[in-house]
Amino acid sequence: MRRIVVSEFITLDGIVENPEWSMSYWNDNIAQFKAEEMQQADALLLGRVTYDGFAAAWPNMIDEPGGKEMNGIRKWVVTSTLDKAEWNNSRILRDLDEVSKLDGTLLVYGSSALIQGLIERDLVDAYRLLVYPVVLGEGKRLFGEAAKTKLDLVEARDVGSGVTALHYHRKADAD
Repeated sequence: MRRIVVSEFITLDGIVENPEWSMSYWNDNIAQFKAEEMQQADALLLGRVTYDGFAAAWPNMIDEPGGKEMNGIRKWVVTSTLDKAEWNNSRILRDLDEVSKLDGTLLVYGSSALIQGLIERDLVDAYRLLVYPVVLGEGKRLFGEAAKTKLDLVEARDVGSGVTALHYHRKADAD
């Protein structure tokens, strides 16, 4: 059975683009929230831009917290432009139809364009959001204007620094 979990750093106004603004808030509770989702994942599902950034950074961070997990986990990259995925345990998927054929819990980091496509096809089963006390006003948003879904709140947790961790599941009877 396939389960897709979207994990995002998000501002109060819904921006998920280039979360450099989140770094000054990092703490042990946020690290724990991120570690929990990685422990529950069977693989990562990434768009090409996020994959490129991760593939450039994580192989050099093997001894950092989460380094062994990030480098060891299976990675699926949805891309029409990348010819080879050379980062350890990485495989290429050419389109979202191929995502439907995967099994296990797939964790999506970043990858806003990929997430928009997954939302449009109603493939996202859960959202794990770290909501930051930041308003940017513009940038890529998690949910596009046409996105419609109903969610059940599973968990809300104060993780310090003004950041709230929210965990939602897609409502079973969503329209």
